[in-house]
Amino acid sequence: MIDSFLKYLQFEKRLSPHTLTSYKSDLTQAESFLSSEFSYGLKDANYQALRTWLIHLVEQGLESKSVNRKIASLKSYYKFLLRREEIEKSPADKLKPLKTPKMLPSFVRESEMTTLLDQIPFPEGFVGVRDKLILDFLYGTGIRLSELINLKDEDINFYQGHVKVLGKRNKERVIPIPAPLVEEVRKYILLKKEHLSENFSNFLIVTDEGGKAYPMMIYRTVKAYLNMVTSSEKKSPHVLRHTFATHLLNKGADLNAVKDLLGHANLAATQVYTHNTLDKLKSVYKQAHPKA
Repeated sequence: MIDSFLKYLQFEKRLSPHTLTSYKSDLTQAESFLSSEFSYGLKDANYQALRTWLIHLVEQGLESKSVNRKIASLKSYYKFLLRREEIEKSPADKLKPLKTPKMLPSFVRESEMTTLLDQIPFPEGFVGVRDKLILDFLYGTGIRLSELINLKDEDINFYQGHVKVLGKRNKERVIPIPAPLVEEVRKYILLKKEHLSENFSNFLIVTDEGGKAYPMMIYRTVKAYLNMVTSSEKKSPHVLRHTFATHLLNKGADLNAVKDLLGHANLAATQVYTHNTLDKLKSVYKQAHPKA
């Protein structure tokens, strides 16, 4: 039944390959444990058996966030079985998520981003231009790593100054891009054609040889350049997404507008960035208010 569930998620829910891999991992781990400890599988499990597995994970040192993901996987799986009338009641209904410490998103300070994009020298030629574009695009649009990798040249509207992005669950959104970034993309594409010649690809970001960019390539690029300007522990493409949102809110952007730019399904996912903004407001208040 796990295979049927995964096919349902893939073809009906249209979840990403990464999410499908997570579901498969969670459910096969649970199935293996139940089979070993109780001699039956997920379909026949009861609440106590599932709770025993989760306690086992906690005792093994698994973080609360990871345990909660597995609980969510179990709940989704049993809902699927209920709809298929394979079971009469979900044994996961009583499972409660573990408390997790609130983690504020890491972001790069405005001064550090200014130093990186305006003062740090990039190598001459195609590779340097491409690396600069990766950083400018992630910070300038707030798109996800997967969205950047799948962007194609034709997704850029040079005349109206926006980019069309295909996000999670195949939801499309349009993000405005500033004139300097539009011009940077235009010059990069011309250089890409000249550099790659016969190996030209219509994917926007490509490898040195012209192949489609891959996650580790983008990670390495972002980390290498962020190392030059920030001592923050986290240096990843997602940190630039956090930075994009935080800087917009710090400048007074509307929360709903930032939600739409990021492609969030609801405001709750966007509101986490307001904590960083509130910290800045408190600092300004303390410095400026006579009674602070």
